[in-house]
Amino acid sequence: MVFSGFGGQGILVLGEVVATIAMKKGKHVTWIPSYGAEMRGGTANCAVIISDRVIGSPMVQSDIDILCAMNKPSVDKFLPKVKDGGLVLVNSSIVKDDFSAICEKVNVLEIDATNIAVEIGNPRVANMVMLAGFIKKTGLFTLENITEVLYERFGGARSKDLIPLNVKAIERGLE
Repeated sequence: MVFSGFGGQGILVLGEVVATIAMKKGKHVTWIPSYGAEMRGGTANCAVIISDRVIGSPMVQSDIDILCAMNKPSVDKFLPKVKDGGLVLVNSSIVKDDFSAICEKVNVLEIDATNIAVEIGNPRVANMVMLAGFIKKTGLFTLENITEVLYERFGGARSKDLIPLNVKAIERGLE
Protein backbone atom coordinates (compact mmCIF):
# COMPACT_ATOMS: atom_id res chain seq x y z
CA MET A 1 0.00 0.00 0.00
CA VAL A 2 1.08 3.55 -0.61
CA PHE A 3 -0.37 6.55 1.21
CA SER A 4 0.63 9.84 -0.39
CA GLY A 5 -0.12 13.56 -0.32
CA PHE A 6 1.20 16.93 0.78
CA GLY A 7 3.10 17.21 4.05
CA GLY A 8 0.67 18.31 6.74
CA GLN A 9 -2.20 16.15 5.45
CA GLY A 10 -1.48 13.42 7.99
CA ILE A 11 -0.22 10.93 5.43
CA LEU A 12 2.44 9.38 7.66
CA VAL A 13 -0.03 9.09 10.54
CA LEU A 14 -2.52 7.43 8.21
CA GLY A 15 0.02 4.78 7.21
CA GLU A 16 1.21 4.38 10.78
CA VAL A 17 -2.34 3.75 12.04
CA VAL A 18 -2.92 1.10 9.36
CA ALA A 19 0.43 -0.57 10.11
CA THR A 20 -0.16 -0.52 13.86
CA ILE A 21 -3.60 -2.12 13.57
CA ALA A 22 -2.20 -4.86 11.34
CA MET A 23 0.65 -5.48 13.78
CA LYS A 24 -1.81 -5.72 16.68
CA LYS A 25 -3.69 -8.32 14.63
CA GLY A 26 -0.54 -10.46 14.49
CA LYS A 27 0.51 -9.65 10.92
CA HIS A 28 4.02 -9.00 9.67
CA VAL A 29 4.26 -5.29 8.87
CA THR A 30 6.61 -2.71 7.41
CA TRP A 31 6.03 1.06 7.39
CA ILE A 32 8.51 3.16 5.43
CA PRO A 33 7.98 6.95 5.43
CA SER A 34 9.34 9.28 2.77
CA TYR A 35 9.12 13.05 2.83
CA GLY A 36 10.98 16.07 1.57
CA ALA A 37 12.89 18.55 3.69
CA GLU A 38 9.96 20.94 3.57
CA MET A 39 7.64 18.58 5.48
CA ARG A 40 4.61 20.88 5.55
CA GLY A 41 3.41 21.45 2.01
CA GLY A 42 6.03 19.25 0.39
CA THR A 43 5.43 15.72 -0.82
CA ALA A 44 5.05 13.00 1.77
CA ASN A 45 4.27 9.33 1.34
CA CYS A 46 4.67 6.05 3.12
CA ALA A 47 4.66 2.47 2.02
CA VAL A 48 2.94 -0.14 4.16
CA ILE A 49 3.23 -3.87 3.63
CA ILE A 50 1.01 -6.27 5.56
CA SER A 51 1.58 -9.99 5.26
CA ASP A 52 0.93 -13.32 6.93
CA ARG A 53 4.54 -14.23 6.11
CA VAL A 54 7.89 -12.65 6.87
CA ILE A 55 8.43 -9.67 4.56
CA GLY A 56 11.55 -9.99 2.42
CA SER A 57 11.86 -6.34 1.43
CA PRO A 58 10.06 -3.29 2.82
CA MET A 59 10.24 -1.43 -0.50
CA VAL A 60 7.12 -0.85 -2.58
CA GLN A 61 8.33 0.03 -6.08
CA SER A 62 5.52 -1.23 -8.28
CA ASP A 63 2.57 -3.61 -8.20
CA ILE A 64 0.84 -1.47 -5.60
CA ASP A 65 -2.32 -3.16 -4.28
CA ILE A 66 -3.82 -0.05 -2.68
CA LEU A 67 -3.05 3.61 -3.33
CA CYS A 68 -4.46 6.36 -1.15
CA ALA A 69 -3.77 9.63 -2.98
CA MET A 70 -4.59 12.90 -1.25
CA ASN A 71 -3.38 15.18 -4.08
CA LYS A 72 -2.70 15.36 -7.81
CA PRO A 73 1.10 14.82 -7.63
CA SER A 74 0.43 11.59 -5.74
CA VAL A 75 -1.94 10.36 -8.45
CA ASP A 76 0.57 11.27 -11.16
CA LYS A 77 3.47 9.54 -9.40
CA PHE A 78 1.86 6.36 -8.07
CA LEU A 79 -1.20 5.55 -10.22
CA PRO A 80 0.93 4.00 -13.01
CA LYS A 81 2.41 1.64 -10.39
CA VAL A 82 -0.95 0.25 -9.21
CA LYS A 83 -1.41 -3.32 -10.37
CA ASP A 84 -4.41 -4.47 -12.38
CA GLY A 85 -7.36 -4.97 -10.05
CA GLY A 86 -5.81 -2.67 -7.44
CA LEU A 87 -7.71 -0.13 -5.38
CA VAL A 88 -7.15 3.62 -5.73
CA LEU A 89 -8.64 5.96 -3.13
CA VAL A 90 -8.58 9.58 -4.31
CA ASN A 91 -9.29 12.78 -2.41
CA SER A 92 -11.75 14.19 -4.94
CA SER A 93 -11.91 17.53 -3.09
CA ILE A 94 -8.44 18.25 -4.50
CA VAL A 95 -7.97 15.84 -7.41
CA LYS A 96 -10.38 16.64 -10.25
CA ASP A 97 -9.20 14.00 -12.74
CA ASP A 98 -11.53 11.88 -14.82
CA PHE A 99 -10.77 8.26 -13.94
CA SER A 100 -13.30 6.66 -16.30
CA ALA A 101 -10.57 5.54 -18.72
CA ILE A 102 -8.82 3.41 -16.10
CA CYS A 103 -11.85 2.01 -14.30
CA GLU A 104 -11.54 -1.28 -16.18
CA LYS A 105 -7.95 -1.67 -14.94
CA VAL A 106 -8.24 -0.52 -11.31
CA ASN A 107 -11.02 0.16 -8.82
CA VAL A 108 -11.26 3.90 -8.11
CA LEU A 109 -13.06 5.28 -5.08
CA GLU A 110 -13.34 9.06 -5.09
CA ILE A 111 -13.82 10.48 -1.60
CA ASP A 112 -14.65 14.15 -0.98
CA ALA A 113 -12.32 14.00 2.04
CA THR A 114 -11.17 17.59 2.45
CA ASN A 115 -14.65 19.05 1.98
CA ILE A 116 -16.13 16.58 4.47
CA ALA A 117 -13.37 17.44 6.96
CA VAL A 118 -14.10 21.15 6.53
CA GLU A 119 -17.81 20.50 7.16
CA ILE A 120 -16.88 18.66 10.37
CA GLY A 121 -14.84 21.65 11.46
CA ASN A 122 -11.17 20.88 10.74
CA PRO A 123 -9.56 20.22 7.32
CA ARG A 124 -6.72 18.36 9.07
CA VAL A 125 -8.95 15.30 9.60
CA ALA A 126 -9.29 14.64 5.87
CA ASN A 127 -6.85 11.76 6.36
CA MET A 128 -9.33 10.08 8.71
CA VAL A 129 -12.13 10.51 6.18
CA MET A 130 -9.87 8.74 3.66
CA LEU A 131 -9.16 6.04 6.25
CA ALA A 132 -12.91 5.46 6.51
CA GLY A 133 -13.07 4.82 2.78
CA PHE A 134 -10.13 2.46 3.12
CA ILE A 135 -11.77 0.36 5.84
CA LYS A 136 -15.17 0.39 4.17
CA LYS A 137 -13.76 -0.74 0.82
CA THR A 138 -11.24 -3.28 2.15
CA GLY A 139 -12.95 -4.56 5.29
CA LEU A 140 -9.49 -5.04 6.83
CA PHE A 141 -10.22 -3.10 10.02
CA THR A 142 -13.07 -1.69 12.07
CA LEU A 143 -13.77 1.69 13.60
CA GLU A 144 -13.05 0.09 16.97
CA ASN A 145 -9.58 -1.01 15.78
CA ILE A 146 -8.79 2.52 14.67
CA THR A 147 -10.17 4.18 17.79
CA GLU A 148 -8.06 1.92 20.00
CA VAL A 149 -4.89 2.78 18.08
CA LEU A 150 -5.68 6.51 18.07
CA TYR A 151 -6.05 6.52 21.86
CA GLU A 152 -2.86 4.47 22.28
CA ARG A 153 -0.88 6.68 19.90
CA PHE A 154 -2.26 10.10 20.83
CA GLY A 155 -4.03 9.60 24.18
CA GLY A 156 -1.18 10.95 26.29
CA ALA A 157 -0.21 13.75 23.93
CA ARG A 158 -1.47 17.29 23.90
CA SER A 159 -3.50 16.34 20.82
CA LYS A 160 -5.69 13.87 22.72
CA ASP A 161 -8.57 16.34 22.51
CA LEU A 162 -8.53 15.84 18.73
CA ILE A 163 -9.25 12.11 18.99
CA PRO A 164 -13.06 12.56 19.17
CA LEU A 165 -12.86 14.81 16.09
CA ASN A 166 -10.85 12.13 14.26
CA VAL A 167 -13.40 9.48 15.23
CA LYS A 168 -16.20 11.77 14.03
CA ALA A 169 -14.36 12.16 10.70
CA ILE A 170 -14.11 8.39 10.33
CA GLU A 171 -17.79 7.93 11.18
CA ARG A 172 -18.75 10.61 8.66
CA GLY A 173 -16.51 9.01 6.03
CA LEU A 174 -18.16 5.64 6.64
CA GLU A 175 -21.51 7.24 5.85
